[in-house]
Amino acid sequence: MATSLRRPSFTGCSSSPPDADDEGVRGTCEDASLCKRFAVSIGYWQDPCIPHLVRLSKARKAPEINRGYFARVHGVSQLIKAFLRKTGCNCQILNLGAGMDTTFWRLKDEDLLPSKYFEIDFPMIVTRKLHSIKLKPLLSKPILDLHSEDTLQMDGHTLDSTRYAIIGADLRDIPELEEKLKKCNMNTQLPTLLVAECVLVYMTPEQSANLLKWAANSFETAMFINYEQKERLLSSGWESASAVDMMELYSKLPRAEVSRIESLEFLDEMELLEQLMQHYCLCWATKGGSNLGLKEITY
Repeated sequence: MATSLRRPSFTGCSSSPPDADDEGVRGTCEDASLCKRFAVSIGYWQDPCIPHLVRLSKARKAPEINRGYFARVHGVSQLIKAFLRKTGCNCQILNLGAGMDTTFWRLKDEDLLPSKYFEIDFPMIVTRKLHSIKLKPLLSKPILDLHSEDTLQMDGHTLDSTRYAIIGADLRDIPELEEKLKKCNMNTQLPTLLVAECVLVYMTPEQSANLLKWAANSFETAMFINYEQKERLLSSGWESASAVDMMELYSKLPRAEVSRIESLEFLDEMELLEQLMQHYCLCWATKGGSNLGLKEITY
């Protein structure tokens, strides 16, 4: 781990006034974060960072919701780790619509960090996350430990360090997104994993198609993970695409883990879980990377 005699410090600048982005879309970030926070609190999976980013809701979440989030987190995590292992971590990750996601810190703990990890979300959400990072040593220390400069510049909507960047931007504005990523040293020559769990559904078809095409055209070697139909990815310039519905994914979870989480809460109607899970699918697509075996990645 990189260290220096002079500890890097956060240098804050004044933040811009709150943006006028769609409040309903931002609300979905809050809902998803609260669901994950609750599932962690009752033992579905371990995440020591999320309590520092998300409050614990007093409202109990339904067992089928908790199991659904467990499957979602597990599935996305497995695909991310498969990409990292194929590339030997010599890659970058762009988490689009990251919200209060804690993947960067979990990968750091597992010694699986890419060359650089980027998070992008609405400026208002980024401002909130940056506030927590600045105040919570559990969140700031890994960033500072990996930073190679004496100071780390941070304003209200951006933090850029050696291995981690968080950027406030509207994913519907591709020129702005690209400009801000390049300012934070995004490298289009590196194998790139783009994660967009539940972003495209909140865009118009034209806006989401533009984002998919930008992603496919900007990187020579890339992989895209989201909840979408694989046909859309193929029609947007991705070379291969695969999908699995969440019930199939749940059936493939390690049996010991399934037994453990099913013992946490009683589920009265298994049919309700099946209906919920079959409504969603996890999809991933690749471009290039034949020498790395990216097309071999599966769940």
